[in-house]
Amino acid sequence: MHRVPTIETERLLLRPYRRDDFPAYSALFADEEVTRYIGGVPYSREQSWTRFLRQVGMWHYFGFGFFAIQEKESGAFIGEAGFHDAHRQMTPSLEGTMETGWAISPRNHGRGLATEAVTAALAWGDRAFPGLLKTCIIDPNNQASIRVALKHGFKEVRRTKYHSKPMIMFERRSASAP
Repeated sequence: MHRVPTIETERLLLRPYRRDDFPAYSALFADEEVTRYIGGVPYSREQSWTRFLRQVGMWHYFGFGFFAIQEKESGAFIGEAGFHDAHRQMTPSLEGTMETGWAISPRNHGRGLATEAVTAALAWGDRAFPGLLKTCIIDPNNQASIRVALKHGFKEVRRTKYHSKPMIMFERRSASAP
């Protein structure tokens, strides 16, 4: 079993999920503003539970996964950021890459917290898996997430579809990657 690290930034803790994070996690993915660009439909509690367990289990099989994001000042769970290998049915496949993702509660939008969390997660990912390609897919209408990706050196490589919806595929190589 891989140990999930805790990463501290100026305002955040990126840490392993705890079971008591689930009520806030479920509320996050039930929010229409959060899911507008992640499938377009709020998650049921059951769907959130499956996603929550996937995030926890990813660490076991891959040695990487998503981090729970906790705001240091309030102690509140405010989102997630990290990596997965979701085995998506799309072309081209993202399997074998560290697909990077993030979601922050809407009340915390516009504060630079996604940028801060993604910076920390990518720094860890680059150290732990320097040769593994980082990827992400973003709805072309999600300008805020596109800005976060571009700030972190992701480059658009292709326009594709996922579940019949248009997506932009991005890639980012670690500085030490070939």
